Amino acid sequence: MKQPHVATVASLLALAAAATTAAAVTFDATNSASNTPGGQRFDQAVGLDYAKRVLSDASTFIWNTFNQPSPDDRKPVDKVTLVVEDIDGVAFTSANGIHLSAKYVGGYSGDVKKEVTGVLYHEVTHVWQWNGQGRANGGLIEGIADYVQLKAGYAPGSWVLPGQGRRWDQGYDVTARFLDYCDSLKPGFVAQLNAKMKDGYTDDFFAQILGKSVQQLWQDYKAA
Repeated sequence: MKQPHVATVASLLALAAAATTAAAVTFDATNSASNTPGGQRFDQAVGLDYAKRVLSDASTFIWNTFNQPSPDDRKPVDKVTLVVEDIDGVAFTSANGIHLSAKYVGGYSGDVKKEVTGVLYHEVTHVWQWNGQGRANGGLIEGIADYVQLKAGYAPGSWVLPGQGRRWDQGYDVTARFLDYCDSLKPGFVAQLNAKMKDGYTDDFFAQILGKSVQQLWQDYKAA
């Protein structure tokens, strides 16, 4: 009779540890554009409470994707914020702050809640990913963020199909599809690549992990 009890206690301890880890980071969202059509649509279709939950869920998903079970493995971030603003574009991330365009939300035709969720998964990735001490190219950085969005199930139908694109580091959906291919060759590849990018960057990381140059991998991917 003691065995189930021990298992239950162990489960509770594991849950408590997970809760403590998540509680170490706080998530906040504000809407400074509530007086605009886009800001009002955000309030009605998305809402701040849901947005904060997405910031938290996305962070947990990213830690799992990057194989970072311990806070010691991650960037030292204790707060992630979102501000909905009356700005152009879609969204951008500066340090640990995400800025979402109310104009984009207002002009989007389709399931805006799902679209915003996907955008937030992309932007939260920028908060947590390593950038090679500034030496990794922008296409790879954006590709990793789109890769997370893809694996989370929020890739829009407008994305390129697997195998499309001109260069492996073209960025966004093109690079995300390529990274997905690389990860299929060795599950956990993206986690290993991100870990290596903590201290610097070289294209040779691909060969170090997969045994082939990034250009050869791109050729294999296109052929496949």
